Amino acid sequence: MRFKPRNKLRVQVLLHQDLMPPATLEGVENIENEAWRTEYDVITTIRQMGHEVFPVGLRSDLAVITRALEEIKPNITFNLLEEFDGHALFDQHVVSYLELTHQPYTGCNPRGLTLAHDKALTKKILSYHRIPVPGFAVFPMGQKVVLPKRLKFPLFVKSVIEEGSVGIAQASVVYDPEKLKERVEFIHRQTSSHAIAEQYIEGREIYVSVIGNRRLQTYTPWELVIQNLPEGSLNIATGRLKWNPEYQKKVGLVTRPAELSPELQRKLENLAKRTYRLLSLSGYARLDYRMSNDGAFYLLEANPNPQIARNEDFADSAEHCGIKYPQLLQKILTLGLSYRSTDHMMAA
Repeated sequence: MRFKPRNKLRVQVLLHQDLMPPATLEGVENIENEAWRTEYDVITTIRQMGHEVFPVGLRSDLAVITRALEEIKPNITFNLLEEFDGHALFDQHVVSYLELTHQPYTGCNPRGLTLAHDKALTKKILSYHRIPVPGFAVFPMGQKVVLPKRLKFPLFVKSVIEEGSVGIAQASVVYDPEKLKERVEFIHRQTSSHAIAEQYIEGREIYVSVIGNRRLQTYTPWELVIQNLPEGSLNIATGRLKWNPEYQKKVGLVTRPAELSPELQRKLENLAKRTYRLLSLSGYARLDYRMSNDGAFYLLEANPNPQIARNEDFADSAEHCGIKYPQLLQKILTLGLSYRSTDHMMAA
């Protein structure tokens, strides 16, 4: 049965100018390899649901949004931006602009984006509230690399702000001061951002999809599994593993429902909801956890506005709970329409 919404909406889809998808897939050999796959899935599905859809490409000029709002007069903006003017942190300011224009939008609010984008700040907040996170230290650009005595090797080194496994490789896990210094300097050079080194935790990588503003719902916890992990390699989501389909096939990468006891699943889902609230998140987010060999969960990263394409972790996790892709997008739209800027002040 085809999903149909109750009310027809005028939906402005805000996306990066370079990710404007084609009108059809004619001539496209493999959509899985296309950078605009998420944009295509969202636009075509919302249109098939019966809504009017107006894609708007953005790069570095907020006036584009102003003109689009005046011309389109959308009921809501579906926000697919992950950067603005080439800066990963600036998407939060675009959302602030939408709030200033009183334009309803999907996804996370500016405060939640600001907190989640800074991995160190995220961990400080959660540590204060006794939410388990790996021990960590930040190494600012231009400063000498000095390891605090409280941290022990091995350490996992990455950017404080970059997402999508940027700068992450097997070499990101270091075992001595010399390699730590090399990797921190590599992150500084490659990402032009501060580096964070956190305690490497051996175990399983499990993701929890959370959706909602005040009332929260979790979907089935999802696990990243590397079936043919090369000898000597660690179970980590490197950039190559995340973005190279051929390599994914080679190492047998699968993501699937995490096999957890009912008790552990309840513990993880409750932890995810509490984390979501403490970080002032709204809309939808994916929370990445490491489950240690003794059954403890440590938050690695909070990802507001995660990958929302068909057949990706968030959509698959929702479908495992009986929520088909059109229903998921409709729920995201409904949450955007009902969100109020004071909602994220309800963190507890």
